[in-house]
Amino acid sequence: MKVKTPYAIQDELSKMLDFLASFGATENNGVSRLLYSSPWIRAQQALKEVMHSFGFQTHFDDVGNLFGRIEGTVEREQVILTGSHIDSVIEGGKYDGAYGIVASLLAAKELFQKNGKPKKTIEVVSLCEEEGSRFPLSFWGSGSITGKHHFDEIHSLTDDDGIPFKKAMAAAGFGLNNYPNPRRKDIACFLEVHVEQGIILENSRQTLGVVSHIVGQKRFTITLTGQSNHAGTTPMNARKDALATACDLIHHLTNKAKQQSDLVATVGNIQVKPNVVNVVAGEATFTLDVRHHQKETLTTFCSEVFDYFHKTTDEQNIKLNITQWMDDEPVKMDETLMSKMTKMIKKEKIPFRQMVSGAGHDSQVFGTFCPTALLFVPSHQGISHSPKEYTKPEDLATGVNILTSFLYELAYT
Repeated sequence: MKVKTPYAIQDELSKMLDFLASFGATENNGVSRLLYSSPWIRAQQALKEVMHSFGFQTHFDDVGNLFGRIEGTVEREQVILTGSHIDSVIEGGKYDGAYGIVASLLAAKELFQKNGKPKKTIEVVSLCEEEGSRFPLSFWGSGSITGKHHFDEIHSLTDDDGIPFKKAMAAAGFGLNNYPNPRRKDIACFLEVHVEQGIILENSRQTLGVVSHIVGQKRFTITLTGQSNHAGTTPMNARKDALATACDLIHHLTNKAKQQSDLVATVGNIQVKPNVVNVVAGEATFTLDVRHHQKETLTTFCSEVFDYFHKTTDEQNIKLNITQWMDDEPVKMDETLMSKMTKMIKKEKIPFRQMVSGAGHDSQVFGTFCPTALLFVPSHQGISHSPKEYTKPEDLATGVNILTSFLYELAYT
């Protein structure tokens, strides 16, 4: 199928992204659109009207996922689902999530207007939540569709203002059995287009990234307990300095991570007690986030690092406690969909690369549930989750065009 040139849809793309960014716009030109907030409600309702104006059948499910449906003429029951998430982080940008929704809307609209109904049903989804920015739960939208999440998980959850999850959901009109249960069993595949949120594509001067894997993540809280004591009267060789030991462990794991291909390890938070200038630290607590696209590599790295941790703390008479609170396995994208997409991109002679996503996306939830494909467009300077988030209009348009061609091949041929 011949689709619009990149420049032909840039204006429409820009206007729709600006339109969505107006819901939750901040003084710093950012976007704060948290799950079930007023900007979130208005954005979803506005998208429903847009979908309706395009001729799509529209409906919500009971957690607030919004769907625009083009009924198939041959295979009605199995759905080709495409889209992304409508929520943002606090003071985020206007592309993260929103671009994937707009890209899917414009691709489906283009196909429907030029070719009529597809053979296979297409649905565009605006997923209610992915970021975990308001409540301590991520992927509520895709997780509710796939069965990863359930209503019994949210009973005790509150936001930073003490508002219960269920109360916020009910105030937005959801969770009241007024809409269909979110669980689906009719999804044939899921397609997502997303800004990279990294700098690989821009640095390599490539326009598209075909994602092969989404990394697995392990997160830990590590607490070292030594002994607080006087900074002036405690000899160096008699100290049980929790902070000094923590620095040794962090230095070791950082150097070891640098020796591993594609593995990243981050200590992003550290707390020290008593945190006083003239007292030897009696306790130090730090977080550890480790990511890689192969489960075995993740497991081996953590095992070897923690062996060193135990050996070192035993030698220094420091008590060690390691608590794991995340263990998400890597997810591989569907090879058949990847192959078809790659073939299409090569045919169009668009610079691209196969790559691993170091950030989490709804595609990782769908990827364990149905065949899934994830396509990246560049992010300028790798900036994301920020008002400075930016992708060139021509790159955004190229992503839409490839998605349009891909949907045509899957749904119309």
